Amino acid sequence: MYQYVGLIVLFPLIGLLVNGLLGRKIKNETIVGIIGSGAVGLSFLVAAAIFVEMLGMPEDGRSHVVTLFTWIAAGSFKVSAAYQIDQLSVLMTLVVTGVGFLIHVYSIGYMHGDRGFWRFFTYLNLFIFAMLNLVLADNYLLMFLGWEGVGLCSYLLIGFWYDKKFPGVGITWTGDAANKAFWVNRIGDFAFMIGMFLIFREFGTLTFREVMGGAEHLAIGNNTMFWITLLLFIGATGKSAQIPLFIWLPDAMAGPTPVSALIHAATMVTAGVYMIARNSALYALAPTTMMIVAIGGALTAIMAASIGIAQNDIKKVLAYSTVSQLGYMFLALGVGAFTAGIFHVMTHAFFKACLFLGSGSVIHAMHEEQDIRHMGGLKKVMPKTYWTFLISSFAIAGFPPLSGFFSKDEILWKAFSDGSLALWIIGALAALMTAFYMFRMVTLTFEGEPRWAKDKHPHESPLTMTIPLIVLAGLAILGGFVGIPAALGGGNAIEHWLHPVFAQAHHTMSLTEHHSHATEYILMGISVVIALTGFWFGRKIFLADPGADTRIAAKTGFLYRILANKYYVDEMYNGSVVRPLVKTSDSFLYRIFDVRIIDGAVNGLAKTTGWVSSMMRYMQTGVVQNYAALVVLGIVVVLGLLIFS
Repeated sequence: MYQYVGLIVLFPLIGLLVNGLLGRKIKNETIVGIIGSGAVGLSFLVAAAIFVEMLGMPEDGRSHVVTLFTWIAAGSFKVSAAYQIDQLSVLMTLVVTGVGFLIHVYSIGYMHGDRGFWRFFTYLNLFIFAMLNLVLADNYLLMFLGWEGVGLCSYLLIGFWYDKKFPGVGITWTGDAANKAFWVNRIGDFAFMIGMFLIFREFGTLTFREVMGGAEHLAIGNNTMFWITLLLFIGATGKSAQIPLFIWLPDAMAGPTPVSALIHAATMVTAGVYMIARNSALYALAPTTMMIVAIGGALTAIMAASIGIAQNDIKKVLAYSTVSQLGYMFLALGVGAFTAGIFHVMTHAFFKACLFLGSGSVIHAMHEEQDIRHMGGLKKVMPKTYWTFLISSFAIAGFPPLSGFFSKDEILWKAFSDGSLALWIIGALAALMTAFYMFRMVTLTFEGEPRWAKDKHPHESPLTMTIPLIVLAGLAILGGFVGIPAALGGGNAIEHWLHPVFAQAHHTMSLTEHHSHATEYILMGISVVIALTGFWFGRKIFLADPGADTRIAAKTGFLYRILANKYYVDEMYNGSVVRPLVKTSDSFLYRIFDVRIIDGAVNGLAKTTGWVSSMMRYMQTGVVQNYAALVVLGIVVVLGLLIFS
């Protein structure tokens, strides 16, 4: 089946071409939805067939490269359009296509009646096509093509409702949010490009296998590796919304909710995590960079979690939750727990996609209402949405035996066993905040008495929306069982599955387990207590008093305002970066450099040309006598030169 890997990428390409070129003429939403969803579903089936074939192979024979054609050949530089099939790329492909298929199906119901229905599915298929190139590429250049492709799709889909108002800091329309995402990501993408240049200079190739092979001969602490890995990490901070480039993700909620689920929760924002995991052998040679990654991830996790406590927009709460969970993934990568990071990518895709789609179901039923303070009592009228949302909330909070418990606990355990007690404490506090704000949201949205306006008539969503919710909730329940640790009697199947991919990095770092199961049991118990504490406070406070936020804000004063206003990070960026740039652009670049220098040079050249032309026109008077006089004068001058020379 390996030779058919091209079909995984081809099917979404066909879907986007058919819907993109013919969607306006088809006019039937069902047909457009089937084409878009079916393309991704077929890709999932091919990926699943390859996965099954890999299961029957020996561990050291599962990795292959399938070359389609030579893409670029210039002198000694050669890059092929080739896909690397191994345990990591297949796992990511299954997540992208599997979750992507469910979200496509959900979109059929959610986007029903939208004037851009066919355009929406075209963009979704384009995104899947780009994301698959990113995770399957066998070289940095093809990965970067997919990297930029998903960035383009993010821009198109955030601003999909381009005429919709979106109030925010410096943002009025959804197009502003799309621009913000585009420009913030360009910072990280520029760093990624420089990192690629350094990789080519150091290794003379951009192919993953050849680069990792060359890395085997380098010493730990190599200065070039530090700069390469740091630049790649900066690229990842943009795409995966880490400090200091996380500001675009909450505003990206301006896009349709399926976009938030697919791009900004389950797939695109995990591209940075995947990229670092793919380069694990390089990061193992740069312990300083790994510490930066771990600290950055931990700070992102707790900062975003604290902001989520004070948010009232249901999608904004989930957005900051996403940023926080991405921080957990980077924490795992930074302490060398690459498998735990990818494991959390998988489980997070299940429960966070379910949560976002559940929020979309609520918004759809509440006629675009997103403020959880104006909801309440929805579990009676939306039972399927409520139960799936509740299950996924338990999963993200870390309740056993749901998927989030195993992946999050694995990250915290690896942080502790690595000797990073401070990082473990930060991660534990972020977990407590996560449980609290999730059950605050569940309580205010679904529990208690209804607080919605009289013109609202909420109802359960159609089957096209609820079936994906049920499937994702099921995955949120069962998905963690592939990573049951040895301390609980499991074989940690996902760790064994991914071991060959990260073996070189583990060998370089000489990772060993040096803590007893007793310590691991204690930490698991603490994690469960943390989840229960957050659940109890989140439910008890807001079930008894849905307006408790007002009372809490009055008691905590400035602290609550800081959290509600997101630490004023957007205001700081506006004051220190955006406004100075705008002012400089207007007062100097426009009024002086553009108007006076550039326009002055162009206009001056035009005036000079006009003056010279006006002088020369006297030579072309149209009077024959003048021409004759000039001819005679010329003859006289020539004769004079001949005589006196």
